[in-house]
Amino acid sequence: MRQQEPRPQREERPVPPRRSEEGSGLHSRVLDELGPAIASGEHPPGTVLRIDELEARYGVSRTVVREAVRVLEAMHLVETRRRVGVTVRGAAEWNVFDPAVIRWRLAGPDRSRQLRSLTTLRTAVEPVAAGLAAGAATPGQCRELTVLAAEMAAAGRAADLDAYLVHDIAFHRVVLTASGNEMFARLGDVVAEVLTGRTEHHVMFTAPDPAAVTLHVRVAEAVRARDAGAAETLMREICVGALHELDVLAP
Repeated sequence: MRQQEPRPQREERPVPPRRSEEGSGLHSRVLDELGPAIASGEHPPGTVLRIDELEARYGVSRTVVREAVRVLEAMHLVETRRRVGVTVRGAAEWNVFDPAVIRWRLAGPDRSRQLRSLTTLRTAVEPVAAGLAAGAATPGQCRELTVLAAEMAAAGRAADLDAYLVHDIAFHRVVLTASGNEMFARLGDVVAEVLTGRTEHHVMFTAPDPAAVTLHVRVAEAVRARDAGAAETLMREICVGALHELDVLAP
């Protein structure tokens, strides 16, 4: 794989997480501040967060705070105990597959380890999904993969990381869905957050690696040719290449 120059180092600034999809307005604002604070360790496990203190801190009503807490409880980040308050749970109990939890963790100080953990997950799942897709993909999905790979190639030549990200996410979603395995398909949001996190937090080279782009094109060809072995091998090369990239940019 051709080695590329890493992106120039930028002044470190906290990158705000994208707006939560769990509601809107004040409820979302509380989530977008309290969620990352828990995920980053600002509120360690065992910390008790009292409703009245959260009301005052965020300048919102008790109802808004309780709505946000319910979402965090569903993610297993906190638990509510009567006469105690809202207690932060240990990371081992969190729903680490929730896209918002992934997003918040990638915005925190443990980003490198999180990226490596998630990319290792991709390496275990996506090659198998690609092999299955070679046998189960519909003609429409085959065409979609071909088009997306071509769009990735065009964005790569233009060094347009934003456009590349959009097509890259779509490509991997189609592979996971085309596998015919509903469990793999549900990992589309997880992979999307990993790919987005790499771009938003600048854990990317200055332009997409042409070798990686070519591998995506070849995966699309292998799926269309119903060559399961080739599709699995090529997708594994993509995932292993992403791990090697982390060795350089997020050791």
